[in-house]
Amino acid sequence: MKTAVVTDTASYLTPEQIKKYNITVLPITVILGDKQYKETEELTDKEFYDYLRNEPELPTTSQVSMFQIQEAYDRLVEEGYDNIISIHLSLGITSFMDNLRMFVKTYDKANIYPFDSMAASAAEADLCMLAGSLAQKQVAPEEIIKRLESLRDSTDIFFAVNDLKHLSRTGRLSNHSAIIGSLLDVKPLLTFKDGKIFAIAKERTMHRAFKAISNKIKAYITDHPDWSVHVTVVDSNNRELLVKWAQDFQTEFPNARVSTSHLGPAISVHTGEKTMGVVWDKDFEDED
Repeated sequence: MKTAVVTDTASYLTPEQIKKYNITVLPITVILGDKQYKETEELTDKEFYDYLRNEPELPTTSQVSMFQIQEAYDRLVEEGYDNIISIHLSLGITSFMDNLRMFVKTYDKANIYPFDSMAASAAEADLCMLAGSLAQKQVAPEEIIKRLESLRDSTDIFFAVNDLKHLSRTGRLSNHSAIIGSLLDVKPLLTFKDGKIFAIAKERTMHRAFKAISNKIKAYITDHPDWSVHVTVVDSNNRELLVKWAQDFQTEFPNARVSTSHLGPAISVHTGEKTMGVVWDKDFEDED
């Protein structure tokens, strides 16, 4: 029996990763004024950030539709897949997973395993790549789900934004702490907890945010001395700082595997431009 892996563009998998792990990626819709774009297919990052900086009407998003899901699932069934593991953006920041779970109750062409990443971006991507690797090895879908749960439980995410106005506006900030970012030159530090976003601290500069995150990674590695750790640095149109943080983390944690990723329009709608984030977990390449 063949198992397929499906996700959304909030995972920001590269074309090479999509091909290597044989993952089906469905686009989230980004809405700029009166125009709608399929993320990664019809909208470039430059076009999005130009709009974000220059237009008074703020962008929004629309989740993957159940019609898109059915089309993808039907196509995979036609290709001979009996099982589909569908890994998506956290239920804590979108209602998509609830809609998907309702949909699969009536879908009887394949065995569907909805999986809440409880995150986004690189954390979601790591889950997808682990699932894809195990599916290629014909591991049973129930076992893949167990391995995904273990990887998800090992994951920490922290990110710093220039301010909280976008998260507050779109309702993604669970503890409603917009005031934390209202001071001059404060970079709010946030995390995912139970799949929801919480503001936990404020740092005066991105350098201090880096140090705060670095201390958390150091404690994580100390607490898990037998683990191979994967650290992914993520940016929202902040390439220069992305490269610097990745180099600095590799120097500070030479035994960790350090990668880079980015936040595209569907997530940057909520975080704003120049966000920096870091995801770390038990290295999925040692899990597969």
